[in-house]
Amino acid sequence: MQPGELAAWLRLTTAKGLGPAAARRLLSRFGLPEAVFAHDAADWGSCLSSAQASALAKHHGPELDALVQRTRQWLETSPGPGIARALLTLADGNYPQALLDTEDPPVLLYAEGAETWLHADTLVPAASLAVVGSRSPSAQGVHNARAFGRALREAGLCIVSGLARGVDCAAHEGALAAAPGMGPDTVAVVGTGLDQVYPRAHQALARRIAERGLLLSEYPLGTPPLPANFPRRNRILSGLTRGTLVVEAALASGSLVTARLASEQGREVFAIPGSIHAPQSRGCHALIRQGAKLVETAQDILEELALPGLRPPLAQPAPEAGARATEAADPVLHALGFDPLGIDALVARTGMDAASLQLRLLELELAGHVARLPGGLFQQVAGA
Repeated sequence: MQPGELAAWLRLTTAKGLGPAAARRLLSRFGLPEAVFAHDAADWGSCLSSAQASALAKHHGPELDALVQRTRQWLETSPGPGIARALLTLADGNYPQALLDTEDPPVLLYAEGAETWLHADTLVPAASLAVVGSRSPSAQGVHNARAFGRALREAGLCIVSGLARGVDCAAHEGALAAAPGMGPDTVAVVGTGLDQVYPRAHQALARRIAERGLLLSEYPLGTPPLPANFPRRNRILSGLTRGTLVVEAALASGSLVTARLASEQGREVFAIPGSIHAPQSRGCHALIRQGAKLVETAQDILEELALPGLRPPLAQPAPEAGARATEAADPVLHALGFDPLGIDALVARTGMDAASLQLRLLELELAGHVARLPGGLFQQVAGA
């Protein structure tokens, strides 16, 4: 992209009060951004309000020049071997078709990732699935996100998520635990500029994703993690993919926003059921009541998508069998089951005194069979 062309795209997409819809109207009316700026604010009146036209006309000068320079330097610098950067516009041939077909596609996509995939004919493969869920999942939710991420990647799906804490992180990690496949293994759609990582604790994960997949954002460099950015980026998560899997979600959850957007975009929605006592399961149960497909295995998703080229999930170790054997042999696990329980309830179920029970729970926690939850609750970890 030539400097003048880059400057025109950035001017169009960073003017205050001018969202993607207004920018697309200008592009539809006048052509590429350089052609837009060959006209004046009076000509833009057919596409913009007077306030928007005035803001766009004034959007030039040192601040914009600095952003153009910063973006050029970012594009020309590789963060590591085999990793490249790109700026995709609606006019580019490898702009994701699935996203282009949605009602509100981003005008620009900033991309960083494996050079092989970044310059492929299609940036994100058609066989992709969004995996989303709680930022504060249960131990079971983390296990499920990681296990589904890995199994579905091994079956040939690209796993798309948002790099957030909790389920997003586990889904990315599951996809990266699979053997490298054709196409990006996982794609992270973030709510900041790509020159920063949020949360900062995920910097190493972001680097691994860039090495074997892609990081994507519609936000210009320097954009901080503003709360309003994350619900808005959810339309990209759902729009890039053939379906969305919700692993765990409370009733007031951004994951349910993603699921709603997926449904509005004509995509499939999947949800994993959980305990009727767990707040993190209520959002999934609500989705299932609204028509989302209840899933228990990766195969349930593959059968529903019925995409060519997908493989049955690889034979997985059978940890559940081991967990059942451990549960049968241990009275505390047998009493705990898979619902979160407190000490008093476990004392009543097992007949053990509280001190002995606490000691046994600590042993099971250290062995990875039990997770300690907020509020003094404990939960058995399936497949531990």
